[in-house]
Amino acid sequence: MVVAFVLIALFVLGALAGLHYYAWRRLVRDTTAGPGWVRRGGAVVFAVGPVLMFAALVAERTGAPFLLQQVLAWPGFLWMAFALYLVLALLVGEVLRPVLRRLLDRRAGGRGESADVAEVAEAAEVMAQHAAEPVPAGKPDIPAPDSVPTPGSTPAPTPTPTLTPSVAPTRRLILARVVGGAAAVAAAGVVGNGAYGVLRGPKVKRVTVPLARLPRAAHGFRIAVVSDVHLGPVLGRGFAERVVEIVNGTQPDLIAVVGDLVDGSVEDLASTVEPLSRFRSRHGTYFVTGNHEYFSGAEPWVEHVREIGMRPLANARVELGAFDLAGVNDIAGENHGDGPDYARALGDRDRSRAAVLLAHQPVMIHEAVRHGVDLQLSGHTHGGQLWPGNFVADAANPTLAGLERYGDTQLYVSRGAGAWGPPVRVGAPSDVTVVELASKQA
Repeated sequence: MVVAFVLIALFVLGALAGLHYYAWRRLVRDTTAGPGWVRRGGAVVFAVGPVLMFAALVAERTGAPFLLQQVLAWPGFLWMAFALYLVLALLVGEVLRPVLRRLLDRRAGGRGESADVAEVAEAAEVMAQHAAEPVPAGKPDIPAPDSVPTPGSTPAPTPTPTLTPSVAPTRRLILARVVGGAAAVAAAGVVGNGAYGVLRGPKVKRVTVPLARLPRAAHGFRIAVVSDVHLGPVLGRGFAERVVEIVNGTQPDLIAVVGDLVDGSVEDLASTVEPLSRFRSRHGTYFVTGNHEYFSGAEPWVEHVREIGMRPLANARVELGAFDLAGVNDIAGENHGDGPDYARALGDRDRSRAAVLLAHQPVMIHEAVRHGVDLQLSGHTHGGQLWPGNFVADAANPTLAGLERYGDTQLYVSRGAGAWGPPVRVGAPSDVTVVELASKQA
């Protein structure tokens, strides 16, 4: 097991190193005429970037001093996103490069020459122009005494000027700069727009879910689903305040926080999560753990959210009059002796009543079906967060985002309010979802 883990880690490191080398070569080496401060500076950037990325990951996972986490998180995680989209943009550039090269050749005269031949011809033309220039007056080209030919001797051949790339930028260099510059601008634009989408706060999404066993009196009951806020070294107190403002603005009947609320310890983040004490709804705020709570210390967090006004549902159930609301611990808790217990949360309930289950990960839907749950509310996937990560997340989860039915049980998966790692979303906008329950008896 250890050997397999080491081999996988080495493969991942090797792949990342190869991709960074490819990006450096295309963006730095190929766009510079030769060694110089630009090439050296680019090499430093492409060496420091991945180091910061891994340092940010390690600092968060090992519980390094929180100030150090904050210092490393922004540059390290943003580099992660930028490097991803830079490589993708450069790969697109590989497809476009032959087309652009043919266009440059055609513009150069349509002689059908290859780019390399055209470059040499350009250099030769420039050198010929220099050779044909008259010698300035007052500075005759007098040969040195030892170079004056003696009678009967053979004049020494005139050396042929060496063509160098420094005479003028070649088309190959121009093409590399155009493709590399466009790729860098595109990657920066995608990351910047994705970061803006996260930092401005989640959008409100509304979904109506009909439940067969929901009584008419509960028709229109609104549950605000808040998942994957990920308050920590990147998203801080200001972001928490925006989430509270957005959620309270929906005027929900109940707020369900379905895990991954934090990335860090209670000691470091108590002030950051304090605004969440201002959540307001008719029936209160309920909380279940996500896998990141177990990375951060689940037991202290369960107690702390209770102190700020949330009600943890740790393998527990409450009767809200119209339906049962249950919650189970995340499956990551199994490694801490604190995993989900469906029998405890749902085993002795009245099956004639509708049941809504809060469970962080969508894969928990299969147990929900076995226990006759009407609706499971989850998060965890982030909708993939960074395209094309959605394909990986979709393969690992029964539902990536949105509402789907599994037998008699429906599953709703939120894309989440925040972001983990890079504070960037591409193709998976953040959301707070208001799930409105509908009674089929109404």
